[in-house]
Order: sequence, then structure tokens, then C-alpha cells
Amino acid sequence: MNRLLLQTIAREPTPRRPLWIMRQAGRYLPEYRELRKKYAFKELAGSADLSTEVTLMPIKRFPLDAAIVFADIMSPLPAIGVEFDFDPGPVVENPIRDQAGVDALRSCHPDEIAPEVMTALKQVRAELPDETALLGFCGAPWTLAAYLVEGRGKKDFPTLRAFAATQPEALDALLAKLADLMVHYLINQARAGADAVQIFDSWAGVLSLPDWDRMIRPHLETILEALGNAGVPRILFVQNAPHLVESYAMLPAEVLACDWRVDLGDIQNEYQDRKAVQGNIDPAILLGGYDTTRTATRNLLDTVDPVGHIVNLGHGILPQTPIESVEAMIEAVHNEGDQASGRPARTGA
Repeated sequence: MNRLLLQTIAREPTPRRPLWIMRQAGRYLPEYRELRKKYAFKELAGSADLSTEVTLMPIKRFPLDAAIVFADIMSPLPAIGVEFDFDPGPVVENPIRDQAGVDALRSCHPDEIAPEVMTALKQVRAELPDETALLGFCGAPWTLAAYLVEGRGKKDFPTLRAFAATQPEALDALLAKLADLMVHYLINQARAGADAVQIFDSWAGVLSLPDWDRMIRPHLETILEALGNAGVPRILFVQNAPHLVESYAMLPAEVLACDWRVDLGDIQNEYQDRKAVQGNIDPAILLGGYDTTRTATRNLLDTVDPVGHIVNLGHGILPQTPIESVEAMIEAVHNEGDQASGRPARTGA
């Protein structure tokens, strides 16, 4: 199986670096915007057929090296009785504010966890070129808890942090339940066709290092160890948390996915013998258009060794990103050898 992404995860030499883009199936695509005129986001994420269609959109337009299933981090939560909507981000109908709220979360059979996501993965895999990898994903327990406790996205999640300080046992019980749910969810995704999975810890950065180590790290370790035992390749993305790098880099994941706030070359130099790295162009740079994006991509390629490097952004692609910027990224990656040798770059991706 000659999939660049999997070879890179294993830190094997490859003909070129693989490239995919976080949130690559989304609002920057005109075909996605057309579909959204007919369907709400929740309808798209909740339908296996529509999810399949959206997942394949960027693959049909660009020569990317991986598809990532179109879903939401909240997708597995109905299995434990959580009701939510989007406005535009997740809004939880009954936020959890005490131990009773944690205890009210129901147990579920693994087959009940987001069956539409599993069907979409199977359908996408059947349509993908063999050389294109398929990724699954989930939200980390802390990131999911942020919405379950706060009720919706808020700057720095003050209610969540207060909950952690005043009811640490309830928070720990909540995170343990979410970790168990994510283990089953991700292993199911691998069984449905995902070659690797990415865990998004989008809100880890609101905590200090001691608090993160004490409250969050053990639950991430539980998930990652279970995935490792099941033979599932693991990508860990921790957002807006440069102060946590040394700690989360020691967790058992094959790939460290970093945001744009850290020097990826330095991270690679520190952990190259144990980890592949992913990232980490600032998504805002792509708003500058073709030339700006090409320059930023070439700079990244110049500072990060190609072995064990998955090219990506440092967070999700922004809705207003020009298509030409994505084309510039792909061209720079695909033409890296020509640039290095001083030959003129080919046109097109």
C-alpha cells in the first residue's frame, strides 16, 4: 500500500512530502457553499451520503494526499444522551454543571456511536484513489468538556475552568467517560476504513502546564495507549499551547501536529528520532493569496526536514481563503525538488 501519508507517519523516506489541510472539506470551497444553501451544517454532518459527498469535494478538486471524514467533534455525543445544535458553533441544550449531570450521561454500545460517520468512512474509502489516505478524527475529552460544561464556545471558557477548580472529581469523571467514548469511536473509525486518526485538543491552551498535566494528560494517554494497542496510527493536535509542547510531545502518538505559534523545525529536531511532525503554516497567510502562500510554504519546506513531515496548516483553513492559495501550497510541495535544484518550477499542482 503506497500511501505517502502512512510512509511519513512511519518516518520513512518518500518521493515527496504528503499534504492535507485541516478543514479541507469546508466553506472555502464554492461547491460546499452551494450545498450549504440546501442543507444546514447539522444535516450535512448527520447524513452519511452528504458527508461522503463533502469529504470527497477537496479530493476531486486538488491532488491532496489524504481525505478527512466530514463530521463534527460533537458527532459521537448523542450516543451518551447529549443534545446539541449549532449557532454557528456547538450549543448544548443542558450544560453539565455538577456530578449529577455527569452521572446522567448514559452508557452506550460501541455500535451506537455515530453510525453515520462509520458509513461515510466506508463509502469514502470505496471512492478514494488507492494512494490517498483516509483520516478519522475526534475531539479530545477536554475540548468536548468545554462545550458540555460551558454550553457553547466562549473566550477562555471561564465556566469550565471554574468547574475544574470547584468540582475536580466531577470533571475527572466527565473526562473519563469522554475518553472511553473516544476510544470506541476512533477504533470504530479505523475498522471502517480510516488509515490514521487525529485527536483535536483545541482548548488545551487555556490551562497552565501543571493543571494540564494533572487533569488532562492522563485521559489523553488513556486514549492514545488504547489506539496504539489496537494498531491505529495517531496524530495529536494541541492548539494554542506552546507552553505544553514538552509535555504532550511525550505522549504515545506517532505524529505531533503543531499550530503556527511554534517553530516546527525546532520541534522536529528535538523529537525526530521518535515522532513525525505535521503543520504548520498560519492559516491567515493564505488570505494573502498565491504568492504569499507559495513563499510561506517554501520557507516551511526549507526549515523542516522532509522525512517525517506532513505539510499542513497550523489550524483549520479559513472560510475566506482563495482557491489559488491552496493551489500555491500544493504546487510548492509538489515542486520542491525542482526548487531545491534551481530548476524552474512546473506550472500546476
